[in-house]
Amino acid sequence: MSELYAGADLGGTKIQAVVIGADGAVAGEAREETPTEGGPEAVTQAVARAVREAAAAAGTEPSALAALGVGSPGSVDQQAGTVAQASNLPGWDAAFPLAERLREALGTRVVIGNDVSVATWAEFELGAGKPYRSILGVFWGTGVGGGLVLDGKPWVGRGAAGEIGHTVVKIGGRRCGCGRRGCLEAYAGRGSMEHKARALVEDGDHTDLFEIMKKRGRTRLTSGVWDRALKQDDHFAARLIGQAVEALGAGIASAVNLLDVEAVVIGGGLGTRLGEPYVERIREAMMLHVFVDSRPPEILLVALGDLGGAVGAALLARGA
Repeated sequence: MSELYAGADLGGTKIQAVVIGADGAVAGEAREETPTEGGPEAVTQAVARAVREAAAAAGTEPSALAALGVGSPGSVDQQAGTVAQASNLPGWDAAFPLAERLREALGTRVVIGNDVSVATWAEFELGAGKPYRSILGVFWGTGVGGGLVLDGKPWVGRGAAGEIGHTVVKIGGRRCGCGRRGCLEAYAGRGSMEHKARALVEDGDHTDLFEIMKKRGRTRLTSGVWDRALKQDDHFAARLIGQAVEALGAGIASAVNLLDVEAVVIGGGLGTRLGEPYVERIREAMMLHVFVDSRPPEILLVALGDLGGAVGAALLARGA
């Protein structure tokens, strides 16, 4: 039987695929842009393409893999292999049989898990969380996702634990993509930040964000676009990122006050791209709200970078 496992991290702007060996080392990788239209079928085809490319880079075929794991946003039913209510993906509301469709396309066993939960587990097993028994993973990207490892075990509750992006940071605040108001994601999720930026520009504010976006051939305000704007001292971008950092600090502190984890690991597209200086800013914002401030948790940048989610999905496949 093959010792190679594939993992795919399904994000709002990109799909990252890897193939790993039994030791967890990456043998091949590939990336695809997440389709902006075409619904779950188009996204499934993009995942299949990325896995084929990663398998080719590892010198194998998808059908020869031991299994494929997929880390997906939304409501994941691992038993049924379905994903529903993936609000950061195009037209993905009803339950869709993602595992079955990918098995048909690639000819290998497929296991589905929550994207942030598997990325958090990868950091716990192989990355920044290795020294600890309890960690909170916070992945700052198109949305804001959370994952938990408590006493050395993944904690998913009844299937929806870790949704830190929907921690309320302001009663009656901004409308979130989930339809509710005041969620952390409404202030820090890249999708919500872009919506806010467009509204402010229509009202007369100035920013270079959209000019940078066009020059880089993007259709959305990616993490790279935000990073470039900040480096160009775009005050508009800095203001919105500052609001995001404040909201992240409040949301993370609330989780810390409830769970008292040993460490918080910051990742995701924006978290990884902006790096250590912004991890430190998030730590400072968190400390304003931490109840037991004499022994706060460590706040760490992910060690596995952009590949963490895909590696975590491959580890899910290996363990299933």
